[in-house]
Parts: sequence; C-alpha cells; structure tokens
Amino acid sequence: MTARTEQHRMKAILTKAVGGPETLVLEEVPDPVPGPKQVLLAVKACGVNFPDTLMIEDRYQFKPQRPYSPGGEVAGVVEAVGAEVKGVKVGDRIIGSTGHGGMAEKVLVDGFRCIPMVDEMPFDEASAFILTYGTSHYALKDRGQLKAGETLLVLGAAGGVGLAAVELGKAMGARVIGAVSSQDKADLVKAHGADDVVIYPRGPFDKDGKKKLAELFKNACGEHGADVIYDGVGGDYAEASLRAIAWEGRFLVVGFPAGIPLLPLNLTLLKSCQVIGVFWGAWVARNNKGFAESVAELMDFYKRGLVKPHVSERFPLAKAGDAIAHLAARKAMGKVVVTMD
Repeated sequence: MTARTEQHRMKAILTKAVGGPETLVLEEVPDPVPGPKQVLLAVKACGVNFPDTLMIEDRYQFKPQRPYSPGGEVAGVVEAVGAEVKGVKVGDRIIGSTGHGGMAEKVLVDGFRCIPMVDEMPFDEASAFILTYGTSHYALKDRGQLKAGETLLVLGAAGGVGLAAVELGKAMGARVIGAVSSQDKADLVKAHGADDVVIYPRGPFDKDGKKKLAELFKNACGEHGADVIYDGVGGDYAEASLRAIAWEGRFLVVGFPAGIPLLPLNLTLLKSCQVIGVFWGAWVARNNKGFAESVAELMDFYKRGLVKPHVSERFPLAKAGDAIAHLAARKAMGKVVVTMD
C-alpha cells in the first residue's frame, strides 16, 4: 500500500464571480507552494485598499484569473523560501507587496518584494504601511517634486493614502492643507500634522455648487495657491481643486473613488501647471532600485516617529467582505486591516 502525502490546506477569502464584497466566499484551499524566486508567508495581517474594491468588480487595471483572494499588502512570518531567494530566511518578519492573494492564511510573495519589518512595528501597522506610504512617497517625491516650504493640498486626506500624504508632506517640510468631508475626519487629519483643514460637502454638485467648491479650495490655499495638489478623490473635486493651483503647480492624479474627472485643459494653460499621473504599482515593477530606496526612506521616517499608520478598524478573515464594503462606502478613516488571529 502506497503512503499518501497529506496536502496542507488553508482558509482563504475568494472572489469567484464579478461583483461586490457580498460575492466573496470563505473556503479551504491547498497551501501555495513557493517557486524558486518566491517566499511562502504565513499571513498575520492584510491591509485593505481601494484597489481591492475595484478588482473584485473587474474595474481595475489588473484582472487576475479567478478564483483568487483580494488583498495586495500583507505582513507575516516566512514559512518557506525558494532556492534562488537571497536575504530572506524562515522565521523572518516581513511585509509583502503582492497585488492580490493577501486575504488568506498563507500567500506567495516574490523575493524582491519582501521587506524586513523593523522590530518595533506590529503586524497590523506593517500591513497598512507599504501601499499607502509607498504610493504617497512616490507621488510627492518622484512625481510631484515637493519641496520644503511649498503648499500641499491633499484631497481625501483622512483615507489611507491621504493620511500618508499628510504625514509625508510634513516630513518633507511642506505646508499641508487636508481636505475632508466631515469634522471627525478633519480632527484626525489635524492630529496627524496638517497645518490647516478644509471640509468640503458631498456631491453631486450643480454649476453653482461646483463654483462654491472651487472657492472653498481657493480660500483654503490662499492667494499663492497650492504648489502640489494630491488628488485621491477625483469626480467634481478634481476641477474645483485645480482652480486653486499655484503658477507652475503640479496636480497629482492618484485615484477616483468619486468618479473619473474631465478636466478643462484651459486651466492648465492659464496656470502653466502640470497634470501628473501616479501609478505606484507599475513603477515598482519597473524600478526595483527606486522602490528599495523609497522603502528605506519610509522605514527611517517610521523609526523617527515622523509617520505611523492609523489603523482604525480590524476585521477577522471571515469578515473580510465587510472590511472591503466599509472601505467602498468611504467610511474608513486611516487604514482598515484584516487579521488572521
């Protein structure tokens, strides 16, 4: 009688059909097996991000083959290491950037996407760190060329990437104005270092409403205007904020939870400004050296207490759909995390 090797299985949240968070299912699947350039990570926490809400509805740039688990950033402990992976060993605590697959008890991470955690960093904060701070660091430093003394306007400043942009803007020496939709969000953004806060109304807006929105941003930024605008919201807020940009300012296109905006290009001519796209994930894939340098600077900021992820809600793996729904409803302040314990 031939002995059978029992295959280990794990729990995972899966998207098996196009749809919202309610379509996600919790199932047992075989443990993944690392290839020569991969690491097998026992996931302790998985950060929830806006791309997760888009991917399960097939509205994102990347469309993985189903079934798969959402979740693009994780923190955990290394269980196995591929033969060609250097600098990572079993037992290491690491942050992994995966794109998807993170809402599971175990996930495969490319060796070059494994980031050692600093000793003082807990797993929930670690899983809420790289995508948001990486995106905002790339946006402000590489794309926006933000300089000390400049004025930075951050739309959606209480969200994951927005709050990271507020903290990083201050760490880089800018005057930071956070734009948010409620007083409790304004209080959070001020607590994370914003010099000033503007509270904008919820859309949709008619012609008069759009004009008032633009005036709101202009008054907040002052006569000079915003040297850099970080737009993680889109919709009608984009054009309204662009009207408050400084001469030769830089408008950073980061995300569109309020819809994809149509910008009148005469505004860019009048202010001689730039509209700049920010696609952090594609940049990471093309520029491993730049990514490593960015991570090193971000970890230094963390150790010095200049940045710290604000984890506002934690959901168990079985409730991962609720975590994504919470984010999609734009209720989250800071970061939402799914934990495996």
